[in-house]
Amino acid sequence: MDDFVFLDTETTGNNLLSDRLFQICYKHNDNLRSEYFKPEVPISIKSQSITHITNKMVEDKPKFSDDPFKKEVQDLVSNHIVVAHNAIFDIAMLSHDGVDVPRFICTLKVARALDTEGVIPEYNMQYLRYYLELNVDASAHEAKDDVLVLEALFQRLYKKLIEKVGSHEEAVAVMLRMTVEPSLFSVFPFGKHKGKKIDEVVIGDRPYVQWLLDKKLENPENEDDWIFTLKHHLKIT
Repeated sequence: MDDFVFLDTETTGNNLLSDRLFQICYKHNDNLRSEYFKPEVPISIKSQSITHITNKMVEDKPKFSDDPFKKEVQDLVSNHIVVAHNAIFDIAMLSHDGVDVPRFICTLKVARALDTEGVIPEYNMQYLRYYLELNVDASAHEAKDDVLVLEALFQRLYKKLIEKVGSHEEAVAVMLRMTVEPSLFSVFPFGKHKGKKIDEVVIGDRPYVQWLLDKKLENPENEDDWIFTLKHHLKIT
């Protein structure tokens, strides 16, 4: 699918503002590229434990912002739709180094939106890989392998949408729309009502749902989907 660039980054941590990328991998058609860079901040112990990449391993690498690979990535993402899982994070990491991504599809948000009954317990990419039984020969938490899983996940979601809407153009339009719209959850994946439908909990325990909304509003960063969901079920405009 030459419309798309499948992209993944490995980063020093998971803070949108303070962390930075140290690896980028993309796949466009049959071209799979992966490069390491020396980040502006140290790789956290947590990130090292997940990726098995240490600060010593990248200390002699170039900075992404100074490397010709940056222009290669910018040219690709400017002319194709980027596909990433939890795309807002990867795009934030790229933006720290001046790479602008004009159009993107988030497979996490698409998977969540297509799961209208809330039957999938988790939406992280490796969980979806095994839950959906994707046939991919790849390890986990290495950008090159993650891109292969990402492409397989996208193909599954794309096929499901083609069956619903009938055309490539409409399927892409729906995925782009799902990516920017808030997700509407139907089931609590946590707390004392874990596994219960939110609309039923509103009827039986409305104070809990209101309390949860108040907590989300106190610290709203990265909580847009839950704030939207709780207001929807509480019928608050």
